[in-house]
Amino acid sequence: MIGLANITQVYFLGIGGIGMSALARYFKHAGYEVSGYDRTETTLTRELQSEGIDIHFDDRPEWLTGHLKKGNCLVVFTPAVPNDLGERVVVESNGFPMKKRSEVLGMICNELSCCAVAGTHGKTSVSTMLAHILYTSAVGCTAFLGGISKNYRSNLLLSSDSDWVVAEADEFDRSFLRLFPNLAVITSMDADHLDIYGSEEAIVDSFNAFASQVKSEGAVVAKKGLLIDKARNKNIKHYTYSLNEQADFYAENIQLVGEAYQFDLVHPKGKIEGMHLNYPGLMNVENAIAASSLALLAGVNSEELMVALAAYQGVKRRFDIQYRSEQFVLIDDYAHHPEELKATITSVRDMYVGRKVTGVFQPHLYSRTNDFADGFARELDRLDNIVLLDIYPAREKPMAGVTSSLIFDQIQNKNKQLATKQSLPELAAKFDPGVILMMGAGDIDTLVEPVKKKLMETEHV
Repeated sequence: MIGLANITQVYFLGIGGIGMSALARYFKHAGYEVSGYDRTETTLTRELQSEGIDIHFDDRPEWLTGHLKKGNCLVVFTPAVPNDLGERVVVESNGFPMKKRSEVLGMICNELSCCAVAGTHGKTSVSTMLAHILYTSAVGCTAFLGGISKNYRSNLLLSSDSDWVVAEADEFDRSFLRLFPNLAVITSMDADHLDIYGSEEAIVDSFNAFASQVKSEGAVVAKKGLLIDKARNKNIKHYTYSLNEQADFYAENIQLVGEAYQFDLVHPKGKIEGMHLNYPGLMNVENAIAASSLALLAGVNSEELMVALAAYQGVKRRFDIQYRSEQFVLIDDYAHHPEELKATITSVRDMYVGRKVTGVFQPHLYSRTNDFADGFARELDRLDNIVLLDIYPAREKPMAGVTSSLIFDQIQNKNKQLATKQSLPELAAKFDPGVILMMGAGDIDTLVEPVKKKLMETEHV
């Protein structure tokens, strides 16, 4: 197995991904020669280029043979990169060592004291909160995040004097089984990625396998009600957390003051009163409890925790308020699973009581749309107005009979319409005043500015 001792060059196939780019930044900071390929130029790839990382956006197999240094180069790839990509073929045929992103993340994290955040949803918010709490405390940390922290404007935090590292433990492709953390939190184990797992039972089993990999004397904190098999690893402690049900970690006296929440945090050694979370959404109170539980177990004290949580600014595309006026509130959110839609819409209804809510949803993946069309329809029916965009395919090829109509036809609300990305800005000019909620894990975020501009024009007519 290749280590990092003799590596001087790291090449990334799919460098623009959120997890890949964090690794690229890490290696660049550590003094390695870093470069990469991606299919699409984005704000993130431009940021990487400005940081001195060489990136190109066309397939260059001939160039690559002269660029990569045999014996000193590690190639990191993402499963989204197709097998027939010319550069990938060259790398494999020439015997360059190749590792998936998850393997490399494991190589780094398993040498440190690792806090791993797992769950079919919620892990980016929890890991970013946890990283912020640890980073601002005496404990400190390095962190690999699955989103852009608004506190640090990056998906990577670096510490030169802390042995702690925070990592998202991604269940896709069973990637999280590369991690052997000291502390872990599991936020959810809902059915997802059924194209890989086949059944919900297989997903639950995989999460339990992940929990069993926590190092001896470590701990797992799981959301109350999850089916965690404690017998798989009897050398660790097991805790539960909940929003407001009694558990090892939970909140009491939750109050919504404006768009912020105040609450008391109950934990195994007592209670921390008067905590403030100035980031909106009741779901984020639950995320804060999950993050706080691992922070306390890692050695953060109550005063450090309170100060950090009050200063937390959130993650881009996670309940991200983009515009606010007397007529409109525009929110961008990454929700792409029925349970995530449920949590986001519930939070909006709690915060903006009596206001009309228009939801724009872009389904992500043909397989997920096929598996959960009824669940998406059920949750979208809780909106006042619904705009449904075409499916964002990501890594998948089209599936026969699977389009957004599969969801659309099951929505009971008559105030619904199908739309293309191109037509959405003009539709926005006719949106009812109220909350505009844009949801999806694809490229719907590129439409936020055009929609925002159209809403502002509407107000000034």
